[in-house]
Amino acid sequence: MSVVNYERRDFLKVMGLGAAALVAQGCASASERISRRATKSKPNIIFILADDLGWAELGCYGNKFNETPNLDKLASEGMKFTDAYTAAPVSSPYRAALMTGQYPARVGITDYLRPNATTHLSTKHITIAEMLKQAGYATGIIGKWHLTGYANHGVKEFGPNVHGFDETIISENRGIGGGSYFHPYHFNKQIKKRLPGKEYLIDRCNLEAVEFIERHKDGPFFLYLSHYAVHTRLQGKAELVARYEKKPGAGRGNKAQRNNPHLAAQLESIDEGVGMIMKKLDELGLAGKTVLIFTSDNGGESRVTSNAPLRAGKSTLYEGGIREPLIIRRPGVVKAGSVCNTPTSNVDFYPTFLQFAGQRADARQDLDGVSIVPLLKNPRAKAGRDMLYWHYPLEKPHFLGGRSSGAIRQDNWKLIEFFDNGAVELYNLAEDIGEKHNLAEKLPGKAAELQERLTAWRRDVGLEVPDSMRKVN
Repeated sequence: MSVVNYERRDFLKVMGLGAAALVAQGCASASERISRRATKSKPNIIFILADDLGWAELGCYGNKFNETPNLDKLASEGMKFTDAYTAAPVSSPYRAALMTGQYPARVGITDYLRPNATTHLSTKHITIAEMLKQAGYATGIIGKWHLTGYANHGVKEFGPNVHGFDETIISENRGIGGGSYFHPYHFNKQIKKRLPGKEYLIDRCNLEAVEFIERHKDGPFFLYLSHYAVHTRLQGKAELVARYEKKPGAGRGNKAQRNNPHLAAQLESIDEGVGMIMKKLDELGLAGKTVLIFTSDNGGESRVTSNAPLRAGKSTLYEGGIREPLIIRRPGVVKAGSVCNTPTSNVDFYPTFLQFAGQRADARQDLDGVSIVPLLKNPRAKAGRDMLYWHYPLEKPHFLGGRSSGAIRQDNWKLIEFFDNGAVELYNLAEDIGEKHNLAEKLPGKAAELQERLTAWRRDVGLEVPDSMRKVN
């Protein structure tokens, strides 16, 4: 061995530095080729998020009125989760948890951000987009961000571009409340129309998603398709609404509390986009190289839909406000048509995506989530934790009925603690998914145990419930 090394050194002396440079260049080229192969082996990640879509709206979750053939097909080719949760019952905290892998209480965003909010997702957090970008992914968001106030409302703006996204498309720069589904869009008046006729927002987002996939087909890429629908004010395309209005049992108008034809029409448009994405992946030969995920940010608004059999809806910590549809397709990993009953939270996506990308977490970023890759391989596997927590403090009740509260789930036990009057409710979800029977008085020991654990968790993340929120009636 020493002879070989000596002869190599002697050869380089004779040939000079030029040869040394060539050898070094050859080594670097080989290293780059290995790096490129490693990058290409990482799966693309497409994360499709509906807004305010309840757990019971999809056909594959038992809905008989709405029509979701592509999402039903996605479930038949992937895994459906029955107990997937959002970390909060409203928009901004969910999105903060998604980006950081942390509970909203740790991030400091526990309610939806108003257009003039000075609070925003801090750039001190290392987002999942930043981590995937470090791993060689092209990153893009299409649609709703809702993690900042807006310059158009007089405050400094912190958009997706400062949080690791290479491309920001059809995103808002003004307040987004009230719905704006036909061009021109009031939430961003600079967006130019691209589709013929009366451009519909969901259709436009679907088009942009397919084009993003085309642009980055050589991969890997991370696409966050964040729909504004089905947030009120509901506005479906007229031809679709008319068809749903003719169906048996249809509600009337866009405020129908059951079988809402506008909600059904909007959901069909989202479903159509899922079909477009699946078709494009097939055309490009990317279906087997792509993780495709569909879910929602919180429960449906009880003013315009029913989340039955779940109780209540958006803005509450009852199941109707925080339990969501979740479908994940990963060919070669996820068994087609499988179902997982293990509770998960959207804080879990961050470590899961890191595992997909072969990327280690940054030591500076505390993670509350756990990777659900073991569940994707085996739906009966352990989740790596036994508790889920919620912290939802409000100065006054939400206009949809939500109250200042916290919650904890352990196995099938769930406890809700109301900060406004100190009341406690305990439910066994295995026997009472509709949360109709409060067992707190019947099982005071279990209630006390869970309340103590919830208090300990708040202390662990540096929280205490303000005295002003503990007004005992």
